[in-house]
Amino acid sequence: MSPVLVTGGSGYLASHLIARLLRDGRDVRTTVRSTTRSAELRAAVRGGDADDTRLEICAADLMSDDGWKAAVDGCEEVHHVASPIPAVQPEDPDELIVPAREGTLRVLRAARDAGVRRVLLTSSFAAVGYTPKDSAEFTEADWTDPDTPGLAPYPRSKAIAERAAWDFLQDASTELVTVNPTAIFGPTLVAELRSSTELIKAMLDGSMSVVPRARFGVVDVRDVADLHVRAMASPDAAGNRFLAVANGPSLSFLELAGILRARLGAATPIEEAPGPERPRPIIHNERARTVLGWQPRDVETTIVQTAESLRDFGLL
Repeated sequence: MSPVLVTGGSGYLASHLIARLLRDGRDVRTTVRSTTRSAELRAAVRGGDADDTRLEICAADLMSDDGWKAAVDGCEEVHHVASPIPAVQPEDPDELIVPAREGTLRVLRAARDAGVRRVLLTSSFAAVGYTPKDSAEFTEADWTDPDTPGLAPYPRSKAIAERAAWDFLQDASTELVTVNPTAIFGPTLVAELRSSTELIKAMLDGSMSVVPRARFGVVDVRDVADLHVRAMASPDAAGNRFLAVANGPSLSFLELAGILRARLGAATPIEEAPGPERPRPIIHNERARTVLGWQPRDVETTIVQTAESLRDFGLL
């Protein structure tokens, strides 16, 4: 069986996906911007109970053509996971939009030219549900309009990059599938904070005393990796988007803090920022469950195990 390529291997989701593929007996090739941290990536994969001897690490940057032809060579399957996620939104939206769009097209072009059977693009709920709807109810048929007034650069970049991907492979023999996760939580395999784990840490260490007034879907990083594997393997997945969200209602930041307080006895925030009450989005995962047999974990387990992994890494 040919190796499977995972881009952005040092990331939160990608490291879980690599570990899952290796546990499944696959040979995996992954790209990183620099191979100087290969040892850390291998350690992360081993932390995911995987044998890293079948892992090949190569250098390729989303903003350069160098390395991508070699990265896709001999691969029939490509998981394009790598994408910039900022700690803060940049003043110039193009700082995010250009790398997201051009990086995606660079990977897709290399995949198409190499005769890759299927590319699975990790998109985001940000490309689905960031244009307001009166019903606040979202399925894979919905799209975020990049011209929505006040839309932040990150959701704009995700919507633009995913649209560009569908347009680029519209008439190609290479199949495209997208997975659109909501906010990803769950145990980390890498000993550094990412956006969601940073939020959990801030709630637990007291640096966040008042939480934003917002409602959002949650999904476990391990379940997103599982959905990638299922969507890559299923013939019925070709040409489809799949929302990745746990069963049950969306959460508020205050409710998330309440889970940590109730389950771990932590002194988490008890106050929301002032402002109008925002609608609680209803995000449907029926397509993933019925087409692919996907069964996500419950939200409380995900949130608690996120915190426990931060403690185990000494990040709290």
